[in-house]
Amino acid sequence: MPKIVPPLTSVQINRLKKPGWHAVGGVAGLALQIREPSQPEAPLSRSWILRVVVGGKRQVVGLGSYPQVGLADAREKAKAIAAEAREGINPLLKKKQARSASIAAASARKTFIQCAEAYMEAHAADYRNDKHRKQWASTLETYAYPIIGKMMVADIAMRHIHDLLLQPVRCQTGVISKFWYERTVTAERLLSRIRTVLDYATVNEYRSGPNPATWTGHLDTLLPSPKKLKPVEHHPALPYRMINDFVTKLRKNGSLSAKAIEFLILTSVRSGSVRLAEWSEISLTDKLWIVPAAHTKANREHRVPLPPQAIELLESLPRIAGNPRLFPSARGAPLSDMALSQLMRGMRERGELTVEAVPHGFRSTFRDWSAEQTAYPTEIREVASMHKVGNAVQQAYQRTDLLEKRRRLMHDWADFVDQPWGTTRASITPIRGAA
Repeated sequence: MPKIVPPLTSVQINRLKKPGWHAVGGVAGLALQIREPSQPEAPLSRSWILRVVVGGKRQVVGLGSYPQVGLADAREKAKAIAAEAREGINPLLKKKQARSASIAAASARKTFIQCAEAYMEAHAADYRNDKHRKQWASTLETYAYPIIGKMMVADIAMRHIHDLLLQPVRCQTGVISKFWYERTVTAERLLSRIRTVLDYATVNEYRSGPNPATWTGHLDTLLPSPKKLKPVEHHPALPYRMINDFVTKLRKNGSLSAKAIEFLILTSVRSGSVRLAEWSEISLTDKLWIVPAAHTKANREHRVPLPPQAIELLESLPRIAGNPRLFPSARGAPLSDMALSQLMRGMRERGELTVEAVPHGFRSTFRDWSAEQTAYPTEIREVASMHKVGNAVQQAYQRTDLLEKRRRLMHDWADFVDQPWGTTRASITPIRGAA
């Protein structure tokens, strides 16, 4: 056992100058270690040392520096460790475990921003395009980060999400309103993204318990349904009776944006697929455009049969060396949505377009025409619009995309576009009758 010495006072300890270990009494094995300074002018280094025996082996445990840890505190710590040692508890192992637990706890303390950025980095390949990735981040940066961004994800509760969704925002009229009521669509998307980030935090054990951003059975008891707040707003579409007049005026424009809109009309695909289209996707011989999954909203490949009018349009396009795009901007990048929208806005201002309409609305124009003016089955019309048909079982068994039947539909559509409304139109052959 360590030698028991008479307890020293604080004054006596302050007088100790000689380097080495000095027993201070009060607790067996407690000593003050004095070491020479590392620098010539620096003061002596003083720290508390406790020597104990555990399992027949002597161990030396550090209790902290002096005078940061005073004499009384050092004796209290030493008594507690000595008592545990007599019970067989290894003080060094316990200290190491406590340090490991502290490090683990610190590493598990992640803020919402840290988790959001980690999630977006881990799922970078999931975004349809760079615009989608930026929208994901922008929504969080604008509405979530200022309120819960610096909070630890483990501390985020439903009341924080509720307050976030009711944060004040300015209406177009200048009046202050609440986010959930004024910008419902954006708020819904934000809630979904927050829920995803918090799910990521739970899986990584940064938080536990139910997700506070859950809608059903949780937030829906506090907030009105978004469906009741904001009716679905469809893109304004051109009536199909006006399509020939519009395309006739569009062709007089001659710009690349005008040709992109005409190609969009003739193929009935989304504007993003048209703007990103590359020559490698086009087969003039097979009269086919294979839109890659990366260029579609549904993230699946889509084959588009090209009618003669679309082939003629493609053959009129300039090919720029080193640029794979069908419709490049002046800088060589894909045309922007704004370029197409501005062209139609200009036609509206000049009286060339007499109704409200946007590029995306031409998909509705096509669907209305095919539903009201043709006898093509619903599944053919839906596949032509890049929509899934039927339930999961039907989709599993129907492996064909009905390409040849859709080819006839798109030919009829292109012929309809070319003929003024009210004149004798190309005969539309009912598919059921011809099958």
